[in-house]
Amino acid sequence: MIDLPGTIRGALEIERTERGFVAHRLPAWARARGDAQLAMVEAQPSGVRLVFRTAATVVELVAQRTKVSYVGAAARPDGVYELFVDGEPFAAATVGGGDELRVDMTTGGTELRHGEPGTARFAGLPARPKDVEIWLPHNELTTLVELRADAPASAANPDGRRKWLHHGSSISQGSNAASPVGTWPAVAARHAGVALTNLGFGGSMLLDPFTAQVLRDTPADVVSVKIGINLVNADLMRVRAFGPAVHGFLDTIRAGHPDAPLLVVSPLLCPIHEDTPGPGAPVFEADGVVRFRATGEPGPGKLTLKVIREELGKIVAQRSDDPNLHLLDGLSLYGEQDFAELPLPDALHPDAETHQRVGERFARSVFGAGGPFAAAG
Repeated sequence: MIDLPGTIRGALEIERTERGFVAHRLPAWARARGDAQLAMVEAQPSGVRLVFRTAATVVELVAQRTKVSYVGAAARPDGVYELFVDGEPFAAATVGGGDELRVDMTTGGTELRHGEPGTARFAGLPARPKDVEIWLPHNELTTLVELRADAPASAANPDGRRKWLHHGSSISQGSNAASPVGTWPAVAARHAGVALTNLGFGGSMLLDPFTAQVLRDTPADVVSVKIGINLVNADLMRVRAFGPAVHGFLDTIRAGHPDAPLLVVSPLLCPIHEDTPGPGAPVFEADGVVRFRATGEPGPGKLTLKVIREELGKIVAQRSDDPNLHLLDGLSLYGEQDFAELPLPDALHPDAETHQRVGERFARSVFGAGGPFAAAG
Protein backbone atom coordinates (compact mmCIF):
# COMPACT_ATOMS: atom_id res chain seq x y z
CA MET A 1 0.00 0.00 0.00
CA ILE A 2 1.28 3.46 -0.94
CA ASP A 3 1.33 6.58 1.24
CA LEU A 4 -1.59 8.12 -0.59
CA PRO A 5 -1.57 11.72 0.77
CA GLY A 6 2.11 12.03 -0.11
CA THR A 7 1.37 11.47 -3.79
CA ILE A 8 -1.21 14.28 -4.19
CA ARG A 9 -0.33 17.35 -6.25
CA GLY A 10 -2.51 20.25 -7.41
CA ALA A 11 -4.54 20.43 -4.18
CA LEU A 12 -4.24 23.04 -1.44
CA GLU A 13 -5.37 20.89 1.48
CA ILE A 14 -5.88 17.18 2.21
CA GLU A 15 -8.75 16.32 4.54
CA ARG A 16 -8.81 12.94 6.25
CA THR A 17 -12.37 11.67 6.69
CA GLU A 18 -13.90 8.43 7.94
CA ARG A 19 -14.03 7.18 4.35
CA GLY A 20 -10.62 8.32 3.12
CA PHE A 21 -8.85 11.45 1.88
CA VAL A 22 -10.42 14.41 0.10
CA ALA A 23 -8.16 16.65 -1.97
CA HIS A 24 -9.51 20.17 -1.52
CA ARG A 25 -8.76 23.07 -3.83
CA LEU A 26 -9.55 25.57 -1.09
CA PRO A 27 -8.36 25.45 2.53
CA ALA A 28 -10.90 24.90 5.31
CA TRP A 29 -10.98 28.53 6.46
CA ALA A 30 -11.91 29.66 2.93
CA ARG A 31 -14.47 26.90 2.43
CA ALA A 32 -16.23 28.07 5.60
CA ARG A 33 -16.81 31.48 4.00
CA GLY A 34 -18.44 30.21 0.82
CA ASP A 35 -21.76 28.62 -0.04
CA ALA A 36 -22.94 25.11 -0.86
CA GLN A 37 -22.17 25.51 -4.57
CA LEU A 38 -18.55 26.44 -3.88
CA ALA A 39 -18.22 23.63 -1.33
CA MET A 40 -19.34 21.13 -3.96
CA VAL A 41 -17.14 22.26 -6.84
CA GLU A 42 -13.91 22.95 -4.93
CA ALA A 43 -13.93 19.30 -3.76
CA GLN A 44 -14.14 18.12 -7.38
CA PRO A 45 -10.42 17.66 -8.03
CA SER A 46 -9.91 19.42 -11.35
CA GLY A 47 -6.18 19.47 -12.06
CA VAL A 48 -5.36 17.25 -9.07
CA ARG A 49 -3.17 14.23 -9.72
CA LEU A 50 -1.37 11.46 -7.84
CA VAL A 51 2.33 11.26 -8.65
CA PHE A 52 4.71 8.47 -7.56
CA ARG A 53 7.60 6.31 -8.73
CA THR A 54 7.34 2.53 -9.02
CA ALA A 55 8.29 -0.55 -11.04
CA ALA A 56 4.77 -1.97 -10.62
CA THR A 57 2.90 -3.44 -13.57
CA VAL A 58 -0.51 -3.16 -11.85
CA VAL A 59 -1.83 -0.10 -10.00
CA GLU A 60 -5.24 0.13 -8.33
CA LEU A 61 -6.92 3.20 -6.91
CA VAL A 62 -9.89 2.65 -4.61
CA ALA A 63 -12.13 5.70 -4.51
CA GLN A 64 -15.52 6.76 -3.22
CA ARG A 65 -17.00 8.99 -5.87
CA THR A 66 -19.91 11.37 -5.51
CA LYS A 67 -21.57 11.70 -8.87
CA VAL A 68 -23.72 14.79 -9.35
CA SER A 69 -26.97 14.40 -11.27
CA TYR A 70 -29.57 17.01 -12.10
CA VAL A 71 -33.31 16.47 -11.79
CA GLY A 72 -34.87 16.43 -15.25
CA ALA A 73 -31.54 16.12 -17.06
CA ALA A 74 -29.87 13.21 -18.82
CA ALA A 75 -27.25 11.27 -16.85
CA ARG A 76 -23.79 12.79 -16.88
CA PRO A 77 -20.77 10.75 -18.03
CA ASP A 78 -18.76 8.94 -15.36
CA GLY A 79 -15.66 10.70 -14.09
CA VAL A 80 -12.43 9.57 -15.73
CA TYR A 81 -9.11 8.64 -14.10
CA GLU A 82 -6.21 9.07 -16.54
CA LEU A 83 -2.86 7.36 -15.96
CA PHE A 84 0.41 8.58 -17.45
CA VAL A 85 3.77 6.80 -17.53
CA ASP A 86 6.81 9.07 -17.65
CA GLY A 87 4.61 11.89 -18.87
CA GLU A 88 2.93 9.93 -21.67
CA PRO A 89 -0.74 8.84 -21.67
CA PHE A 90 -1.11 5.13 -20.92
CA ALA A 91 -4.66 4.25 -19.87
CA ALA A 92 -7.96 5.57 -18.54
CA ALA A 93 -10.53 4.05 -16.19
CA THR A 94 -13.66 4.81 -14.19
CA VAL A 95 -14.91 3.59 -10.82
CA GLY A 96 -18.33 2.15 -10.13
CA GLY A 97 -20.61 2.51 -7.13
CA GLY A 98 -20.24 5.60 -5.02
CA ASP A 99 -22.68 8.23 -3.85
CA GLU A 100 -25.10 10.24 -5.95
CA LEU A 101 -25.90 13.88 -5.25
CA ARG A 102 -29.16 14.82 -6.95
CA VAL A 103 -29.52 18.55 -7.54
CA ASP A 104 -32.69 20.40 -8.48
CA MET A 105 -31.43 23.43 -10.40
CA THR A 106 -34.83 25.11 -10.25
CA THR A 107 -35.05 25.08 -6.44
CA GLY A 108 -31.46 24.54 -5.31
CA GLY A 109 -32.55 21.48 -3.34
CA THR A 110 -30.28 18.44 -3.03
CA GLU A 111 -30.60 14.78 -2.08
CA LEU A 112 -27.63 12.51 -1.27
CA ARG A 113 -27.83 8.76 -1.93
CA HIS A 114 -25.05 6.60 -0.49
CA GLY A 115 -23.13 3.79 -2.21
CA GLU A 116 -19.93 1.77 -1.92
CA PRO A 117 -16.39 2.58 -3.13
CA GLY A 118 -15.15 1.41 -6.53
CA THR A 119 -11.74 0.63 -7.99
CA ALA A 120 -9.89 2.02 -11.00
CA ARG A 121 -7.48 -0.74 -12.11
CA PHE A 122 -4.55 -0.19 -14.45
CA ALA A 123 -2.64 -3.27 -15.63
CA GLY A 124 0.14 -3.95 -18.11
CA LEU A 125 2.38 -1.06 -17.04
CA PRO A 126 6.02 -1.44 -18.15
CA ALA A 127 8.07 -3.50 -15.66
CA ARG A 128 10.72 -0.88 -14.96
CA PRO A 129 11.16 2.06 -12.62
CA LYS A 130 8.97 4.90 -13.89
CA ASP A 131 7.07 7.99 -12.85
CA VAL A 132 3.32 7.41 -12.70
CA GLU A 133 0.63 10.11 -12.66
CA ILE A 134 -3.08 9.53 -12.14
CA TRP A 135 -5.22 12.56 -12.94
CA LEU A 136 -8.44 12.58 -10.93
CA PRO A 137 -11.89 13.38 -12.37
CA HIS A 138 -12.45 17.09 -12.88
CA ASN A 139 -16.20 16.88 -12.29
CA GLU A 140 -16.77 14.36 -9.48
CA LEU A 141 -16.11 14.75 -5.78
CA THR A 142 -13.59 12.00 -5.09
CA THR A 143 -12.67 10.51 -1.73
CA LEU A 144 -9.42 8.57 -2.09
CA VAL A 145 -9.53 5.35 -0.08
CA GLU A 146 -6.43 3.36 -1.02
CA LEU A 147 -3.65 3.33 -3.62
CA ARG A 148 -1.96 -0.02 -4.12
CA ALA A 149 0.45 -1.66 -6.53
CA ASP A 150 2.21 -4.98 -7.11
CA ALA A 151 5.62 -3.46 -6.36
CA PRO A 152 6.91 -0.87 -3.88
CA ALA A 153 6.37 2.79 -4.66
CA SER A 154 8.06 5.96 -3.48
CA ALA A 155 7.50 9.68 -3.76
CA ALA A 156 8.35 11.11 -7.16
CA ASN A 157 11.15 13.60 -7.51
CA PRO A 158 10.21 17.19 -6.69
CA ASP A 159 8.47 18.92 -9.58
CA GLY A 160 10.95 21.47 -10.87
CA ARG A 161 8.62 22.98 -13.44
CA ARG A 162 7.29 26.50 -13.16
CA LYS A 163 4.09 26.77 -11.11
CA TRP A 164 0.99 28.15 -12.85
CA LEU A 165 -1.90 29.19 -10.60
CA HIS A 166 -5.20 29.78 -12.38
CA HIS A 167 -8.66 30.87 -11.19
CA GLY A 168 -11.85 30.87 -13.20
CA SER A 169 -15.38 29.53 -13.64
CA SER A 170 -16.84 26.16 -14.64
CA ILE A 171 -15.22 26.58 -18.05
CA SER A 172 -11.83 26.62 -16.31
CA GLN A 173 -12.87 23.73 -14.08
CA GLY A 174 -13.68 21.79 -17.24
CA SER A 175 -17.43 21.62 -17.81
CA ASN A 176 -18.13 19.49 -20.91
CA ALA A 177 -14.48 18.42 -21.22
CA ALA A 178 -14.19 14.69 -21.86
CA SER A 179 -11.44 13.98 -19.35
CA PRO A 180 -9.32 15.62 -16.64
CA VAL A 181 -6.40 16.29 -18.99
CA GLY A 182 -8.90 17.53 -21.59
CA THR A 183 -9.88 20.63 -19.61
CA TRP A 184 -8.44 23.68 -21.30
CA PRO A 185 -6.08 24.61 -18.40
CA ALA A 186 -4.71 21.05 -18.33
CA VAL A 187 -4.23 21.15 -22.11
CA ALA A 188 -2.39 24.46 -21.83
CA ALA A 189 -0.25 23.26 -18.92
CA ARG A 190 0.84 20.10 -20.73
CA HIS A 191 1.71 22.04 -23.90
CA ALA A 192 3.64 24.63 -21.90
CA GLY A 193 5.40 22.16 -19.60
CA VAL A 194 4.26 23.83 -16.36
CA ALA A 195 2.78 22.53 -13.10
CA LEU A 196 -0.89 23.51 -12.84
CA THR A 197 -2.92 24.41 -9.79
CA ASN A 198 -6.45 24.86 -11.12
CA LEU A 199 -8.81 26.95 -9.00
CA GLY A 200 -11.58 26.92 -11.58
CA PHE A 201 -14.84 26.68 -9.64
CA GLY A 202 -18.15 26.02 -11.39
CA GLY A 203 -20.54 28.92 -10.83
CA SER A 204 -18.16 30.45 -8.31
CA MET A 205 -15.71 32.86 -9.97
CA LEU A 206 -17.39 35.72 -8.12
CA LEU A 207 -14.44 37.90 -7.02
CA ASP A 208 -14.78 36.57 -3.46
CA PRO A 209 -12.18 38.26 -1.22
CA PHE A 210 -11.32 34.98 0.51
CA THR A 211 -10.49 33.39 -2.85
CA ALA A 212 -8.17 36.30 -3.62
CA GLN A 213 -6.48 35.66 -0.27
CA VAL A 214 -5.98 32.01 -1.22
CA LEU A 215 -4.41 33.07 -4.52
CA ARG A 216 -2.22 35.49 -2.60
CA ASP A 217 -0.94 32.77 -0.28
CA THR A 218 -0.45 29.95 -2.80
CA PRO A 219 3.08 29.60 -4.21
CA ALA A 220 3.19 30.39 -7.93
CA ASP A 221 5.52 31.64 -10.63
CA VAL A 222 2.70 32.91 -12.86
CA VAL A 223 -0.93 33.69 -12.03
CA SER A 224 -4.03 34.08 -14.22
CA VAL A 225 -7.61 35.03 -13.42
CA LYS A 226 -10.44 34.60 -15.92
CA ILE A 227 -13.20 37.02 -15.02
CA GLY A 228 -16.73 37.49 -16.23
CA ILE A 229 -19.23 34.76 -17.04
CA ASN A 230 -20.30 33.89 -13.48
CA LEU A 231 -20.74 37.55 -12.57
CA VAL A 232 -23.14 37.93 -15.48
CA ASN A 233 -25.13 34.73 -15.18
CA ALA A 234 -25.48 35.23 -11.43
CA ASP A 235 -26.48 38.88 -11.98
CA LEU A 236 -24.27 39.54 -8.99
CA MET A 237 -23.31 43.20 -9.27
CA ARG A 238 -23.41 46.35 -11.34
CA VAL A 239 -20.63 48.24 -13.11
CA ARG A 240 -20.10 50.55 -10.12
CA ALA A 241 -19.29 47.59 -7.86
CA PHE A 242 -17.43 45.61 -10.52
CA GLY A 243 -14.48 47.97 -10.97
CA PRO A 244 -13.53 48.30 -7.30
CA ALA A 245 -14.08 44.55 -6.79
CA VAL A 246 -11.63 43.69 -9.57
CA HIS A 247 -9.10 46.24 -8.32
CA GLY A 248 -9.37 44.81 -4.81
CA PHE A 249 -9.03 41.25 -6.10
CA LEU A 250 -5.87 42.13 -8.01
CA ASP A 251 -4.48 44.15 -5.09
CA THR A 252 -4.83 41.12 -2.82
CA ILE A 253 -3.09 38.80 -5.29
CA ARG A 254 -0.29 41.34 -5.71
CA ALA A 255 0.28 41.37 -1.94
CA GLY A 256 1.55 37.80 -2.19
CA HIS A 257 2.94 37.86 -5.72
CA PRO A 258 4.30 41.41 -6.12
CA ASP A 259 6.39 40.75 -9.23
CA ALA A 260 4.96 37.58 -10.78
CA PRO A 261 3.42 37.85 -14.24
CA LEU A 262 -0.31 38.30 -13.59
CA LEU A 263 -2.78 37.81 -16.43
CA VAL A 264 -6.39 38.98 -16.54
CA VAL A 265 -8.44 36.99 -19.08
CA SER A 266 -11.73 38.42 -20.30
CA PRO A 267 -14.70 36.19 -21.19
CA LEU A 268 -14.89 33.78 -24.10
CA LEU A 269 -17.73 34.40 -26.51
CA CYS A 270 -21.13 33.37 -25.11
CA PRO A 271 -23.89 34.77 -27.36
CA ILE A 272 -26.71 34.52 -24.82
CA HIS A 273 -24.89 36.92 -22.49
CA GLU A 274 -23.02 39.18 -24.91
CA ASP A 275 -25.70 41.86 -24.76
CA THR A 276 -28.19 40.39 -22.31
CA PRO A 277 -27.61 40.47 -18.54
CA GLY A 278 -28.32 37.61 -16.19
CA PRO A 279 -29.58 35.88 -14.33
CA GLY A 280 -29.05 32.79 -16.43
CA ALA A 281 -31.59 29.98 -16.19
CA PRO A 282 -31.58 26.31 -17.20
CA VAL A 283 -33.99 25.03 -19.83
CA PHE A 284 -34.78 21.31 -19.73
CA GLU A 285 -35.22 19.99 -23.26
CA ALA A 286 -37.31 16.94 -24.12
CA ASP A 287 -34.17 14.93 -24.86
CA GLY A 288 -32.91 15.50 -21.30
CA VAL A 289 -30.28 18.00 -22.39
CA VAL A 290 -30.00 21.11 -20.24
CA ARG A 291 -29.46 24.37 -22.08
CA PHE A 292 -29.18 27.84 -20.68
CA ARG A 293 -30.76 31.17 -21.49
CA ALA A 294 -30.31 34.73 -20.31
CA THR A 295 -33.34 36.17 -18.54
CA GLY A 296 -32.23 39.69 -17.67
CA GLU A 297 -33.28 42.98 -19.21
CA PRO A 298 -30.61 45.39 -20.50
CA GLY A 299 -30.30 48.55 -18.46
CA PRO A 300 -27.86 51.18 -17.21
CA GLY A 301 -25.01 49.74 -15.18
CA LYS A 302 -25.93 46.10 -15.79
CA LEU A 303 -23.17 43.65 -16.60
CA THR A 304 -23.00 41.83 -19.91
CA LEU A 305 -19.96 40.12 -21.39
CA LYS A 306 -19.34 43.05 -23.72
CA VAL A 307 -19.50 45.44 -20.77
CA ILE A 308 -17.11 43.30 -18.76
CA ARG A 309 -14.54 43.14 -21.57
CA GLU A 310 -14.65 46.93 -21.87
CA GLU A 311 -14.36 47.47 -18.12
CA LEU A 312 -11.48 45.01 -17.75
CA GLY A 313 -9.63 46.92 -20.46
CA LYS A 314 -10.09 50.14 -18.49
CA ILE A 315 -9.01 48.51 -15.21
CA VAL A 316 -5.79 47.08 -16.62
CA ALA A 317 -5.03 50.43 -18.28
CA GLN A 318 -5.53 52.20 -14.95
CA ARG A 319 -2.90 49.89 -13.45
CA SER A 320 -0.28 50.69 -16.09
CA ASP A 321 2.30 51.24 -13.35
CA ASP A 322 2.37 47.44 -12.95
CA PRO A 323 4.65 46.20 -15.77
CA ASN A 324 3.85 42.56 -15.04
CA LEU A 325 0.06 42.89 -15.31
CA HIS A 326 -1.37 41.76 -18.64
CA LEU A 327 -4.77 41.43 -20.33
CA LEU A 328 -5.85 38.68 -22.72
CA ASP A 329 -9.01 39.12 -24.78
CA GLY A 330 -11.06 35.95 -24.31
CA LEU A 331 -12.41 36.34 -27.86
CA SER A 332 -8.92 35.47 -29.11
CA LEU A 333 -9.37 32.07 -27.45
CA TYR A 334 -12.97 31.51 -28.61
CA GLY A 335 -14.77 34.04 -30.77
CA GLU A 336 -17.47 34.33 -33.41
CA GLN A 337 -15.73 32.18 -36.05
CA ASP A 338 -15.13 29.47 -33.46
CA PHE A 339 -18.77 29.58 -32.39
CA ALA A 340 -19.88 29.15 -36.00
CA GLU A 341 -17.72 26.01 -36.25
CA LEU A 342 -18.02 24.70 -32.68
CA PRO A 343 -21.18 26.10 -31.04
CA LEU A 344 -21.67 25.79 -27.30
CA PRO A 345 -23.76 22.62 -26.81
CA ASP A 346 -25.70 23.98 -23.85
CA ALA A 347 -25.36 27.65 -24.90
CA LEU A 348 -22.90 28.24 -22.06
CA HIS A 349 -20.02 25.70 -21.87
CA PRO A 350 -17.54 24.65 -24.58
CA ASP A 351 -17.44 21.06 -25.80
CA ALA A 352 -14.41 18.76 -25.59
CA GLU A 353 -12.96 19.85 -28.93
CA THR A 354 -13.27 23.51 -27.96
CA HIS A 355 -11.47 22.89 -24.66
CA GLN A 356 -8.58 21.46 -26.69
CA ARG A 357 -8.55 24.46 -29.03
CA VAL A 358 -8.71 27.01 -26.21
CA GLY A 359 -5.93 25.27 -24.27
CA GLU A 360 -3.63 25.12 -27.28
CA ARG A 361 -4.26 28.77 -28.13
CA PHE A 362 -3.64 29.82 -24.53
CA ALA A 363 -0.37 27.89 -24.45
CA ARG A 364 0.84 29.55 -27.67
CA SER A 365 -0.22 33.11 -26.91
CA VAL A 366 0.53 33.19 -23.18
CA PHE A 367 3.38 30.72 -22.60
CA GLY A 368 4.88 30.92 -26.08
CA ALA A 369 7.61 33.23 -27.33
CA GLY A 370 6.73 36.85 -26.61
CA GLY A 371 3.80 35.89 -24.37
CA PRO A 372 3.35 37.26 -20.84
CA PHE A 373 4.26 33.87 -19.30
CA ALA A 374 7.11 33.04 -21.68
CA ALA A 375 10.04 31.42 -19.86
CA ALA A 376 12.98 33.73 -19.27
CA GLY A 377 16.00 33.07 -21.43
